[in-house]
Amino acid sequence: MTVRTQLLRIFAQEDINFLLTNRIPRRFATQFVGWFSRIEQPLVRDLSIGLWRLFSDLDLREAKESSFRSMHDCFTRELRDGARPIDSRSDVLVSPCDAIVGACGSIAGTELYQAKGFPYTLEELLGERDLVDAHRNGRYVTLRLTSSMYHRFHAPHDCRIKEVIYISGDTWNVNPIALKRVERLFCKNERAVLRTLLAADDQPVTLVAVAAILVASIRLHCLERALNLKHRGANVMPCAADYRKGDELGWFEHGSTIIIFAPDGFDLCDNIRDGVRIRMGEPLIRLP
Repeated sequence: MTVRTQLLRIFAQEDINFLLTNRIPRRFATQFVGWFSRIEQPLVRDLSIGLWRLFSDLDLREAKESSFRSMHDCFTRELRDGARPIDSRSDVLVSPCDAIVGACGSIAGTELYQAKGFPYTLEELLGERDLVDAHRNGRYVTLRLTSSMYHRFHAPHDCRIKEVIYISGDTWNVNPIALKRVERLFCKNERAVLRTLLAADDQPVTLVAVAAILVASIRLHCLERALNLKHRGANVMPCAADYRKGDELGWFEHGSTIIIFAPDGFDLCDNIRDGVRIRMGEPLIRLP
C-alpha cells in the first residue's frame, strides 16, 4: 500500500475528516488559504499543486493553459474551447458546472433536503418572500464541486440576472460527511443568490452559490467586486446582465456547491439522481 493510499484511507474516516475540516478556526483558515494560494513563487506554487494532486484526482489535460502562476491560478483555470459541449435544446436547462449531484427532486411546499434526514426550508436559504413563493413546490438540484473539478459556472439557459443577494455566514465544509452532521448547513454558510429570468418567458430560475471552508470567495462577471468574507457592501445588488446558455457567469476561488431552483411544472432530466457525476452543459432540468 502506497503512502498516498494510506493517507487517503485515513482522511476518508468520517470522524477524522469532520474534525480536520470543521473543528478548526474556519474563517481564519479560509482567509489564510486565500492569501497563500495566490503566492506566485515557483517553489511554493509547485509544492502546493503537488500536494493538491496527492489528495485528489486533479486532471489538467482539459485546461486552456499548460502552466499556472500560482495554485489559485490553477484552481480557477479555464478549459480549452470545445471541452464542454452545451445541450442546445430549448426545453432543457443545462448544468451550470461540473459537479456531483447531491440531494435533488421536488420541494414539498418550501421544504427540501441537504441530505437524507436533514431538511431545510426555502425561507431559511433564500430569505426573500417572492423568491420563496416562486419556487414553492418546485424542483431543485444540489451540485457539489470537489476541489479538483473545474470551478467556473455558466448560464443554464438564455437568461438575465436580475439581482444578486449576498448573505454572510459561516464557512462549514459542504462535503457529504458534514451535510450528515450539521443541520441546515447551506443556510448557515456564506452564499450568493443569483436571481435569473429565462429570456423566453421570464420564468424564474435561481442559482445559489454556497461558499465553504477555504472557499469563501465568489466572483461574478456582472459585479465589479468579489463576494467574500471581507465584503461590506450592499447585500442586495441589482443587475441587468444578459447571458446565452453556456456563457460564463463567474467562478469559485476553490470548490463548493451550487443549488439550482426551478418553478413547479419543471422536472428533472432522466439522468439526474443522487451521486451522479455531471459536466457543465449536460441536461439537468426540463422546462414545461
